Amino acid sequence: MLYPKNIEEKLGFDRIRQMLSEACLSSLGRSFVEKIRFSDRFDQIQKMVGQVAEMKEVVAHEPDFPQSNYIDVNQQIAKARIEGAFLTEEEFFDLKLSLRTIQSIQRFFETKEEPSFPHLRELTTQAFQERKTDDDDKPRRSKSDELSQLLKEIDRIIDDRGRLRDNASAELQHIRRELIAEQSRLRRTLDSMLRTAQQNGWVPEGATMTVRNGRMVIPLVAEHKRKIRGFVQDESDSGKTVFLEPADALESNNEIRELESRERREIVRILMELTSKVRPYTEELKRAYTFLGIVDFIRAKAKLALEMDANAPHFVQKPLVDWHGARHPLLLMSYQKQGRNVVPLHVKLDHEERILLVSGPNAGGKSVMLKTIGLIQYMFQCGLLVPVDDFSTIGLFRNLFMDIGDEQSLENDLSTYSSHLTNMKHFLLHSDKKTLFLIDEFGTGTEPSLGGAIAESILNEINRSGAYGVINTHYSNLKTFADRTDGLVNGAMRFDAEHLEPLYQLETGKPGSSFAFEIGRKIGLPKPVLDAARQKLDRHQVNFEKLSKELEIEKKVFQDRNAQNLQRQNELDKLTEQYQTLKNYLDTEKKRLLNEAKAQAKELLREANAKIENTIREIREQGAEKLATKEIRQQLTDFSSKQLKEEVIVPPKVAPVNEVEVVGGVITTGSLVRVKGQNTVGEVLELKGKDAVVAIGDLRTTLKVNRLEKVSRKEFKAATGEEKPRAKLTGVDLNEKAVNFSFNLDIRGRRGEEAMVEVDNFMDDAIMLGYPELRIVHGKGDGILRQLIRNHLRTYSQVGRMTDEHPDRGGAGVTIVEMK
Repeated sequence: MLYPKNIEEKLGFDRIRQMLSEACLSSLGRSFVEKIRFSDRFDQIQKMVGQVAEMKEVVAHEPDFPQSNYIDVNQQIAKARIEGAFLTEEEFFDLKLSLRTIQSIQRFFETKEEPSFPHLRELTTQAFQERKTDDDDKPRRSKSDELSQLLKEIDRIIDDRGRLRDNASAELQHIRRELIAEQSRLRRTLDSMLRTAQQNGWVPEGATMTVRNGRMVIPLVAEHKRKIRGFVQDESDSGKTVFLEPADALESNNEIRELESRERREIVRILMELTSKVRPYTEELKRAYTFLGIVDFIRAKAKLALEMDANAPHFVQKPLVDWHGARHPLLLMSYQKQGRNVVPLHVKLDHEERILLVSGPNAGGKSVMLKTIGLIQYMFQCGLLVPVDDFSTIGLFRNLFMDIGDEQSLENDLSTYSSHLTNMKHFLLHSDKKTLFLIDEFGTGTEPSLGGAIAESILNEINRSGAYGVINTHYSNLKTFADRTDGLVNGAMRFDAEHLEPLYQLETGKPGSSFAFEIGRKIGLPKPVLDAARQKLDRHQVNFEKLSKELEIEKKVFQDRNAQNLQRQNELDKLTEQYQTLKNYLDTEKKRLLNEAKAQAKELLREANAKIENTIREIREQGAEKLATKEIRQQLTDFSSKQLKEEVIVPPKVAPVNEVEVVGGVITTGSLVRVKGQNTVGEVLELKGKDAVVAIGDLRTTLKVNRLEKVSRKEFKAATGEEKPRAKLTGVDLNEKAVNFSFNLDIRGRRGEEAMVEVDNFMDDAIMLGYPELRIVHGKGDGILRQLIRNHLRTYSQVGRMTDEHPDRGGAGVTIVEMK
């Protein structure tokens, strides 16, 4: 049960619904947005939220998922049901595009390996279950196979521009060939007559062949209309120009009209036949487009979830609120546009502490906190993701009651307080253990002592019902009641008592102060007025407010000190870690150096002993001759000085670099430059923002401008041995051509020779880049330029076929060129 009836407007869910509607791609999805309802069915909510969570991943990380052609063709399906009715080319084109989208969505989920996207895979499977048949011996065809076959049949008849293909039937192909041939003959005849009339000055300046009343005519000055035998089909508004159908063109015009009538009749016959093939599948089509609408609806919910960074918290089938990082959805999106951050809330309501009584100063965020809880719970039970941390837990409620705002009514003779009491009556009658209620400014609107007493009594009865809820109040008796009553817990919107600024943070476990005197002092109320007010207050109330304020200030001081101590402790831990790391390194390095020194000493000692022994042996062998002994001692001295001499470390000498002199100045196209820190020089060929294309010899490279220095031509010659930079090598830049090329060429108003040159350049680029289809806009006029262009295009072996554009997009005034 929801209360009041306008709960969506009070919570702001009507704006959420509007955002979802705007995020839908078609009326199919918008129709489901209108059907959103608050649900208390656990399985249904779990499935809806699971679908949105999976679609959120698809939209964010799967670029191949279809994002277009979500077209509502339910009217066309209803039309196809009627015997004798047929769908137009445009209607079949919409059906073709949207069926492709349905087929692509189905294949997308069918090709994904399990267990990815289980809820969306299940939705797709249910939408395309096999159709039951009366004869179980016959193989069953799935609805997807039937729709695929129907799509192939439509695609065989309707091309990708929404027109009937020439080969839709042999008769249509034959008629169109005859029509093109007859139109060509007629244009040649009229072209010859128009040239004669132009030479004689019978036609207005710049006049060309045109069509009036479905017949091809030539314009003549009214006074010369009898110079050519024929029939006047129309005249200009001024009457100075008449549009004459020459007698020689009468037969061809009649033949063209007849062929056009035959073409229309054949088109109608083909469309009726194609519609008759659609008719047996109207029920399957309705279900398929219901599926498309659901996907569009889920996609819109996923897009909204991405915008507000919403998640799917843990869902339990019992009343519970345990949210971390909860943010008001509308406030969050508004702040995102302003580049601001929303202060998140941590809210908890469980079996032991079911009712939270929140107090604090005005403009401290109590009402926003209340609406945040209501809107998030309502959104989730409507199947949407919500802006809370994903490790939060959200429970299930059957009833959601609200008493927020002024509900006074002139019609029902209700005052503000009467309307609040009416709401409380409803709460008392219908609250139970599966109810979540939200009350703003509890007990206000009447004499404070009486209002506080009634509010305390109502709160006691609601608490007995086992309901869960959040209440905002300023009454001290309610704070005291909550402190000594099971099931209730005090809370406060935190306030910076030192600077008298709200912090918008919810804290549970203690009541808050209204800070009325402090706020009054801040805005400049006279001190005598505030002192007189304190004298009038009950001493118990004064002490309560004073203790609350002092507690808030002390808490803020200790929090700041704890933060400072924590920061210092972190810095000390880092220094200790650095010291320990350095000490370990030095100890290890010391041991390594000592081991190396000992090893070297042992080696030197061994070599010295060996040398001494050799010396003694040689002295003995020489018979202790004085000269020989002196030479042997000299050898021993040389060994000692060479092996034990200290190594002197001399820094390596750096070869001098022949610096290139820098002249300075702004670097422009054609400047001679060098790369900073190097002797490499080159010429700037082109500047692209902060980048420069530089020719270094035969090499072209792109460098940042701030890495270059300008040099003189003399220095350039000294560095390269060349008088001036080499001639630039030119070639075809395919990347640049691909970026700048357009498949659409407009040559209206060009003369024949000019048009041929543009068409040749256009075709050269198109053939080089491999474009499969081109579009040349030449205008209708007399058809001369059109015929000239088409005759010229037939000389290209790469051209496959040429057709007129769709009538809605230019018709005979545009030639579509299909390449082989």
